[in-house]
Amino acid sequence: MADEKKQCFNPYLPLEEYIPDGEPHQFGDRVYIFGSHDKEGGETFCMLNYVTWSAPAGDLTDWRYEGVIYRADQDPQYGTKIPSVQLAGGNADTSAMENTYRYMYAPDVVEGPDGRYYLYYSMSGDFGVGGYVGPISVAASDSPAGPYEYLGYVRNPDGTPMLKYVLFDPAVLNDNGVIRLYYGTQYDFEERPDFTPDSDYVKSEMGMFGRTREEILSYPDSIMGAITVTLAPDMLTIADEPRHIIPYRVKGTGFETHPFFEGPSMRKVGEKYYFIYSSKQNHELCYAVSDYPDRDFVFGGSIVSNGDVGINGRELDDKLNMTGTTHGSIIEVEGQWYVFYHRLTHKSDYSRQGCAEPIRILPDGRIEQVEITSCGLNGGPLRGKGTYPAAICCHLTNGHMPHGCNSIYQDSFPNVTHREAGDHSGIERYVGEIADGTLIGYKYFDFHDTDRIRIIFAADQQPCSGSFEVRLSIDGPAVGSISVEAESGDWKEAIGEVSIPEGIHALYFVYHGKGMVRLRELILS
Repeated sequence: MADEKKQCFNPYLPLEEYIPDGEPHQFGDRVYIFGSHDKEGGETFCMLNYVTWSAPAGDLTDWRYEGVIYRADQDPQYGTKIPSVQLAGGNADTSAMENTYRYMYAPDVVEGPDGRYYLYYSMSGDFGVGGYVGPISVAASDSPAGPYEYLGYVRNPDGTPMLKYVLFDPAVLNDNGVIRLYYGTQYDFEERPDFTPDSDYVKSEMGMFGRTREEILSYPDSIMGAITVTLAPDMLTIADEPRHIIPYRVKGTGFETHPFFEGPSMRKVGEKYYFIYSSKQNHELCYAVSDYPDRDFVFGGSIVSNGDVGINGRELDDKLNMTGTTHGSIIEVEGQWYVFYHRLTHKSDYSRQGCAEPIRILPDGRIEQVEITSCGLNGGPLRGKGTYPAAICCHLTNGHMPHGCNSIYQDSFPNVTHREAGDHSGIERYVGEIADGTLIGYKYFDFHDTDRIRIIFAADQQPCSGSFEVRLSIDGPAVGSISVEAESGDWKEAIGEVSIPEGIHALYFVYHGKGMVRLRELILS
């Protein structure tokens, strides 16, 4: 019997890999993903060096690790002290901060007119402090897979660092040989009634951006917003003046309910420009469309939400995951469009994993919001038989999931996490803190004669006793049940019979019982 095609789950990279802020690009016959690099169970954002993975354009289930492509210590800023004006930490606990530049934030890569590849990024310290002032750094390589070498920083024609506006989340577009750089973030400083030099708001939030009140107010437009500038052929020097591409005051505009927050990315689709960005809702990627790369963008809608907010009218209070930062973009590969985004794990937004879904750009240019699934790049549903990691769930909720906010939650709620195996044989990854009423969902499987489900489970922190109700939809009737009982954290097996009609279905588990459960694997048979 011929080998069955390899399957690809969400997250599409191995469960031990954490690449958020993904910018997908096709160079030659391979698709590469460039993004930040979080640490599993990390204590702040972007703690690791840049790596990349790639896949053949003809098979996005087959991702290959290309290794470390660039190290933070290659940047001259690495290890240098963050100026004191930039040290306010917003919502983060800054008591343990080292106050030095150590981390590289969301990058992007572009092929230059010379055929080389250029990596654009910003340095930061703990909790994002110091990461908004710049300069934007640049590294270069002869290959998209690196290694990259430090080249310099984006600069003015006189050689000084280009520091205009808030320098955050650089993205790059090669527009038929014209290199366009995009960056920026959006807060409502000027519109707040407590915008005074001595207010707590200014000291905490504005201080993160390393600018004084006077400097912010000196801008004739606004220091905030989505910005673009054109680069000269040296890929470093700006060739014109930075300028806003969408309204920075959104009241009365199409952006009012989904204003730009961060994560700008630009794609050219035919003769149209699609501006992809993370909105102020901070759980969704949105898009806007224009005939021009630097103006006249019209808001389009939401592409994806990592809480499935907006799908079938779902409100934020009914989100189906812990929500939080998302950042990504779209790409067309062999005639199919995809959106790349990320999800949160470990009860924080410091351990984020890349996910992707197929999307459609309709004949009128609209992109309909897509639901999040467990099978995004698989080319179809997962097989209805076999063993699956529990951590590939696309929905995980106790009915009142929190929103990530530059911190690690100490409250108890279901989450994807990891621990060292009890026998020291390696790292175990699983869904933990499953309490009474927790819903765990997977979309989609192609079921044929599946009548039994085994799970590998353990007690979590305390003995557990109860059952998992099995459903084919969130609110649907039960099609089976799996009883569980355990005294310790040692893994056990439980089996339940199910009645699943042939065809493509979601699979949901709802725990009813005492104590909390860990769930490591599902075995469909």
